[in-house]
Amino acid sequence: MTALSPVLKQATPITVDHGEGCYLNATDGRRYLDFTAGIGVTSTGHCHPRVVEAARAQIGKLIHGQYTTVMHQPLLALTERLGDVLPEGLDSLFFANSGSEAIEAALRLVRQATGRPNVVVFHGGFHGRTVAAATMTTSGTRFSAGFSPLMAGVHVAPFPTAFRYGWSEEQATDFALRELDYLLTTLSAPAETAAFIVEPVLGEGGYVPGNTRFFQGLRERADAHGILLVFDEIQTGFGRTGKFFGHQHFEVRPDVITIAKGLASGFPLSGIAVSRELMAKAWPGSQGGTYGGNAVACAAALATIDVIESEGLVDNAAERGRQLLDGARSRATKAVGDVRGLGLMVGSEFTTAAGEPDAETAAAAQRLAVDKGMLLLTCGAYSNVVRMIPPLVVTPDQIDEALVIWSSVLDEL
Repeated sequence: MTALSPVLKQATPITVDHGEGCYLNATDGRRYLDFTAGIGVTSTGHCHPRVVEAARAQIGKLIHGQYTTVMHQPLLALTERLGDVLPEGLDSLFFANSGSEAIEAALRLVRQATGRPNVVVFHGGFHGRTVAAATMTTSGTRFSAGFSPLMAGVHVAPFPTAFRYGWSEEQATDFALRELDYLLTTLSAPAETAAFIVEPVLGEGGYVPGNTRFFQGLRERADAHGILLVFDEIQTGFGRTGKFFGHQHFEVRPDVITIAKGLASGFPLSGIAVSRELMAKAWPGSQGGTYGGNAVACAAALATIDVIESEGLVDNAAERGRQLLDGARSRATKAVGDVRGLGLMVGSEFTTAAGEPDAETAAAAQRLAVDKGMLLLTCGAYSNVVRMIPPLVVTPDQIDEALVIWSSVLDEL
């Protein structure tokens, strides 16, 4: 008999029969509150009726129209529709399938556009699993180990992770910007640096939000040296943080954003958004792909954007995010060293009495939550952060339900 790779490990023992909204129903009949959302993908909840209907209707018309061979209406309509929500000036799009592909497309573009070989990423960032994307990923060695040599031209600067350093946010930001300047003096000359590539909130790195002074410091240095600023909005985009895009919390202008995950409510679709002037610097033939901009995925994305806007899901993410963060903080026990997040990205970091990362207790908390009917995931370099990522449709009562379960979990550890 054939079987899935034994390397693929499930975070939970659940086999799903069907999903609806914020809940997953297992094949054994048990219902679970899903605070994983497919790792931030099912933004409108599981099987939102408007998304389902849009996909069904499109399947009956055209499933696949390869977009360098023929053009199709859903892709054209989505391209136009995204103009209503993208940051000003980012008016040219390239579509792919996965977040890793979007990161690779951004990397290819910034190198071609600037003629420079190097990029700077930030410690704790996650950008994907392909060779180039994994080289840029520093949230854990498991994503890049065992298939060296990795890609050249990637340099790593600190992210202002105040809790890890044991500093205030101001101190961590001073350090991160000072070390970035040192990197540009000692490792990658500005004239050889194509881009800074950064997440507004570290995802796999532990749900650590950046801050305005840090990101504005990146913008200032980018402008001073002709470096491009790329925000990886794959997890933080499409309302997840309580703004349509995560960088909008920090009053900073990107040159490139990468998008995926919540864009299409579970259908594979990703892309990059840049100015037309910058996109025109991509070399001929450098963009393409068999499945990118799939017609059904584009139809689902159009419905997703409509649902996000018509149901006020960005504001809901902000309000429910505050409810979730405040509730998680108020319920934290001595096993939890820090609770942080932005919008509907909330992480609880488990530490020992000595302040060291405690992956064992985090794993126990995640498993116990499953036993009690709530699905969660871990993240962070030491896998000692339990993260909550509910769909944007989550209600106040569902947040309360989650907090009751979480409080019970912490009491039993």
